[in-house]
Amino acid sequence: MHELGIALQIVRIALGAIPEDAKQAKVETVRLNIGKLSAVVPDSLGFCFTLATRDTQLDGARLVINEIPARARCRICDHEWAIDEYVFVCPECAGCDVEMASGRELDVESIEIKE
Repeated sequence: MHELGIALQIVRIALGAIPEDAKQAKVETVRLNIGKLSAVVPDSLGFCFTLATRDTQLDGARLVINEIPARARCRICDHEWAIDEYVFVCPECAGCDVEMASGRELDVESIEIKE
């Protein structure tokens, strides 16, 4: 379960983002952008986040996940389309020179500190 490692990294990032003058503040919400094809299971990540935040300033914080849809772009005709699986043939020109435009993200978007 690689979600535990991801949750531990999120905690490290969030703790590092707390300003020096607010080191005793409690984190209320952590917002993530996770691509649909990132191989992260949101429910598993939520469970692991709860474990990883125990006895930290993030204990009890809400984890809000924004799932980013997967999109591909054809390098031949520049057509962009939504994808649901790993099939990389352009529906416009049938070209196979395709790149991922979105869907593999795993980013901490914001951290909200309780006032």
